[in-house]
Formats: sequence, C-alpha cells, structure tokens
Amino acid sequence: MSAPACPMCEMNEILTLGDHFECLTCGHEWAIAEVADRPRVVQDAYGNVLADGDVVAMIKDLKLQGSSQVLKSGTKSKPIRLVDGDHEISCRMDGIAIGLKAQYVKKITN
Repeated sequence: MSAPACPMCEMNEILTLGDHFECLTCGHEWAIAEVADRPRVVQDAYGNVLADGDVVAMIKDLKLQGSSQVLKSGTKSKPIRLVDGDHEISCRMDGIAIGLKAQYVKKITN
C-alpha cells in the first residue's frame, strides 16, 4: 500500500511507521486504519472530483518522458480510467496511451 497525501498539508512526503503514517513536512500523524476506511478521491488541478469515463484536458505543456513529443496545453483525452499508483489517470491523448498525474489536467464538462 502506498502512503497517501497528508490530510493536513496535502504533501506527499510521508513515512510509514508501524501502525501509523507521519508527514515529514508538517509532522501530522494518523492511523493506517483511518486511510483504509476512506474512499479514494482524485481531484483535478481545480479541485473537481474525477471519475472513470470523464474527459480531461491538459493545463500546461508536458514533455513525454523518453521521447521528444510534447503534450500541448488544451489537449483533450479520450475517457479516462482512474488507477492506483504514482500516476492517478490512465488515458489516451493524441493516439498515445499515457499515465498522468491529476494535478496537470482539468475536467471537461459538457
């Protein structure tokens, strides 16, 4: 199980200590059991809650790792799928299957 973001400061620098987590940034501690009880919520850069099947757009240019391609700001995705791991979103943009962090996208509403 990967450590979640701190509920106080929302930073990702978290230590797992036995039966609890501790944030390296603010020092907040909370039980691992608390995290298991909460449903997972993924938000875009503007705080909108994302779900499977949503369409998102890039909010800034991102260079694709391992290639010379760049995803331009405003590029729209096919419907997304939320996944566990380092990158919260799995989708296709410009014909390429990629994993994205939610902080670089905004939800497109129709």
